[in-house]
Amino acid sequence: MNVLPRVLCVGVLCLAGASMPAAQTTPVTATPPAAPQGEGARGAGPAPAVQGPGRGGFAPVVIGPSAPVPPEVAIPRPTAEELAQVNAVVRKFIDSDTSTAKPLLKKFESLLLLQPARRNVAATFTRTVQRQGPRHDGFVEIAKQGNIDLLLHGDSITDWWVQNEANKAVFDKYFGGIRTANFAIAGDTTQGVLWGLQNGEAQGFQPKAAMVMIGTNNGSNTATEVAEGIGAVVLEMRRNFPATKILLLGIFPRSVPGDPVRDKIADVNRIIAKLDDRQHVFFMDIGAKFLDENGNFLAESFRPDNLHPQAKGYEIWGEAVKDKLAELLK
Repeated sequence: MNVLPRVLCVGVLCLAGASMPAAQTTPVTATPPAAPQGEGARGAGPAPAVQGPGRGGFAPVVIGPSAPVPPEVAIPRPTAEELAQVNAVVRKFIDSDTSTAKPLLKKFESLLLLQPARRNVAATFTRTVQRQGPRHDGFVEIAKQGNIDLLLHGDSITDWWVQNEANKAVFDKYFGGIRTANFAIAGDTTQGVLWGLQNGEAQGFQPKAAMVMIGTNNGSNTATEVAEGIGAVVLEMRRNFPATKILLLGIFPRSVPGDPVRDKIADVNRIIAKLDDRQHVFFMDIGAKFLDENGNFLAESFRPDNLHPQAKGYEIWGEAVKDKLAELLK
């Protein structure tokens, strides 16, 4: 028996991913002023920052505390002492330079100096707009009921497995015989998934396996920041589900060949592949299966937005992961 939440879309927030390329739309998330982030105690971090006014009747999003990040994907962040030491050396070098480039070095000195690391919103426990309202509440109730063997998590790319009859038929083909819960929400980000995991969506059950793909909506974040956010999601899932086998999927390709977002996604996937420990976390990048030899999406596999799969794309996805999931569900 499938345990599935009711699919609900809220206006434009049904779009999964229109925010990875910042030029396409206003990102769901905004980066607050710079502040250091570390791997300290769970929930530790600077005071919350308001992200912006609420929309659609939802409360304003407040940036939550920083989440722990696995060392495999952690961004190096200098301490105050290291920052001062490096910048003292840079200034000394510029002041002592006798070449014709010295005027340029002085002009761009502020760009050459090492800057304090900004806070990575992608790796915070932040209640996004998507995790406000009935979707999240429904997930919490499903979690309390238990009896879930396979947990799916992510954004609309995962959420829309059951968006229409054609997609749902593919979903039932591959997951119909598995007790499955799909806690993905269209438009969400790594920080939203983190908040959900911490607030009822990961309590009350212990799945045998989980399939996770998230990050395409973190358009305001760099590739390294998105990777940190994904790592934080994996670490939080490991904390809540210590015996669960996690199938971590690389972010699917989007847009068209030549778009810089393709390179950004490749960078993210290269980094998060380090999370694969062959014991609890298993990384798969199946993105190439959706593309032809020129890097374009296979005909009828994705919508014209070059982001969301159609039934043919979900068929490719299901076929690519079915054997691995069967192994992890044993």
